[in-house]
Amino acid sequence: MRQREYCGALQNERAVVQLGLKKKEPNLAKKKKVVRRAWTKDDLRLLKSMAKDKKGVTKIAKALKRTTRAVENKGYKLGVSLDTRG
Repeated sequence: MRQREYCGALQNERAVVQLGLKKKEPNLAKKKKVVRRAWTKDDLRLLKSMAKDKKGVTKIAKALKRTTRAVENKGYKLGVSLDTRG
């Protein structure tokens, strides 16, 4: 019985290929499209001033509406210390 089911599945597969039909893809969660924003002069000014005032990376990221990782990377590239210790 299983062999018949397997043969039937193969025939269906061939029919799909021959007729050019598309298989239904599983309904998976869709990835978010990554939107990258350029750093403006105002963003950089705010980043530097908040870093100088020893604000945390999380607070800076929320103020800039960016991820903490983006703020850390930009601070590193600019040579700005994001250390909150005195």
